[in-house]
Amino acid sequence: MSDDSTRPIVIKRKKVIAGGAHGGAWKIAYADFVTAMMAFFLLMWLLGSTAKGDLAGIASHFQNPVKVSMSGGSGSGDATSILQGGGKDLTRQTGQVKQGEVEKKKSTSFSKEAQAEFRRKEAQKLESLKADIEKMIESTPQLAQFKKQMLLDITSEGLRIQIVDEQNRPMFDSSSADLKPYTREILRQIGKSLNGVSNRISLAGHTDAAQFAGGERGFSNWELSASRANASRRELVAGGLNDAKIMRVVGLASTVLFDKNDPLSSINRRISIVVLNQKTEQAILQEEGPETEVDGDEGLQDALQLPATGKGTAG
Repeated sequence: MSDDSTRPIVIKRKKVIAGGAHGGAWKIAYADFVTAMMAFFLLMWLLGSTAKGDLAGIASHFQNPVKVSMSGGSGSGDATSILQGGGKDLTRQTGQVKQGEVEKKKSTSFSKEAQAEFRRKEAQKLESLKADIEKMIESTPQLAQFKKQMLLDITSEGLRIQIVDEQNRPMFDSSSADLKPYTREILRQIGKSLNGVSNRISLAGHTDAAQFAGGERGFSNWELSASRANASRRELVAGGLNDAKIMRVVGLASTVLFDKNDPLSSINRRISIVVLNQKTEQAILQEEGPETEVDGDEGLQDALQLPATGKGTAG
């Protein structure tokens, strides 16, 4: 036998380590780190673009999520946006965070529309009442002869009915609050017609600018106009008007002249009855009412078609 056959056989085994320096485990760790950093910066960006009020809402959600969920806030099932409460507008003008403000705006808008509709219907009702009274005047023989002394118009306060003196046909005795018989009839007929409306009533007495002998220190146009207004109130009630409907009775003396060009004209002596609209009624209750009897007098002079040259004693 040769020497080769006597040599021992040696088997070498090489240990192989999987991966080694060129493995992929570090890539997974790095990907996790990058994902965490991205989430962190996204969180910082969201917090930086969120208002303080919204942050308080988010804090409330985590402190008491059941309460927020029951009140319809974020997390209660809204799947319309990935960012709950944010929506498409990150300024929070359309998302859930500002939902209360949106509802408030809707409510305010609805309230304004309702008020406008109410005022429109109220104006229609006053126009209808005006037409009814005009028809009543035309159809009542006792009133038809005095129709030129009864002036009706719609003002900012409501439906105004003015009963004015004619030069030779006054409503009251001179310098007195005693009504003429035909004035009583006019007021009682008006009182009957006004009792059917829910609006409240305001009365004002007016005089011309003629002064009493004692001047303003004694019995003056102030006392006379107030007494005449109150005497008119009694006749309206006697005609059937519920006294609770009367809200205000005032004497304005000659401060609001019908004919400003002729302070002594008989037309300045008048009783003004106003069927108040709701706005004026509320203003009176708040003691912030609009100035009485100012608008609309100019147009009434033409409607009256009476000479304005009569002059007389006080009242």
